[in-house]
Amino acid sequence: MLFVAPNLAAVGVFLVFPLAFSLYLSFHSWDVFGPMRFVGVANFRRLFGDDPLFWIAARNTAVFTVLTLVPTVVISMAVAALLNRRLAAIGLFRTIVFLPLVASTVAMAVVWRFLLTTDDGLLNLMLGWFGIGPVPWLTDPHWALLSLSMVTVWKSVPFGTVIVLAAMRGIPEPLYEAARIDGAGSIRRFWSITVPLIRGPLSFVFAITIINSVQAFDQAYALTGGNGGPETGTYVLGIMLFQNSFRFYEVGYASALAWVMFAMLFLLTVLQLVFARRSEIQL
Repeated sequence: MLFVAPNLAAVGVFLVFPLAFSLYLSFHSWDVFGPMRFVGVANFRRLFGDDPLFWIAARNTAVFTVLTLVPTVVISMAVAALLNRRLAAIGLFRTIVFLPLVASTVAMAVVWRFLLTTDDGLLNLMLGWFGIGPVPWLTDPHWALLSLSMVTVWKSVPFGTVIVLAAMRGIPEPLYEAARIDGAGSIRRFWSITVPLIRGPLSFVFAITIINSVQAFDQAYALTGGNGGPETGTYVLGIMLFQNSFRFYEVGYASALAWVMFAMLFLLTVLQLVFARRSEIQL
């Protein structure tokens, strides 16, 4: 107990207490400077019934999550399959693929902001070589959300690749050899052997990607600003939480939003785990 006590104290101070205090704040009205005022469930009632920005943020977050989740999982599997080979200089290629994983999210978003500039951004200049006009990546609300998803996928793929590649390298080689002897091609081996045996790590990547997408803030803030981009095109829940906490100083209302986000993530994670477990049982 003496050895464990420092870790338990750290968990209590930096995790349990902030969680309990934020739940306490969600039932109060507080602007940091004045005294707290108990309001019951008024913050939650306002969130769901009186604040249209919440539904805009929820819709944008849902679309952003889908636009991020599917490409991240698919590309991570494809890249991991390509890197799971014994080729010359394969270590160099793995290093290049994993570089975005160690880059700062804010620094990465700032670089992408310059690349996606409408007038003189590198991406639009490259599109001009093929006769395609400039795309308003960050000035049109629909393109802005797509751009945010694209940048987030670029940042998320290396993590998913690390997890999936580690799982692939743990699959026994005799299974593939037996499949080759039976005449199974590379695609058939991938879908019949690789995918079923990495179902657990894939579920983990799936859950982590959803959590990171719902909690997205830093890349949205650095890429499209703290006001939610053009016409609230990138006004996601993370931006809404930031504004109410540190711009409007409605700490109680922001705490209620944070717990609603937690409930959403908890429900999605539980559903994902249930579906994954059913798939394993059927397998």
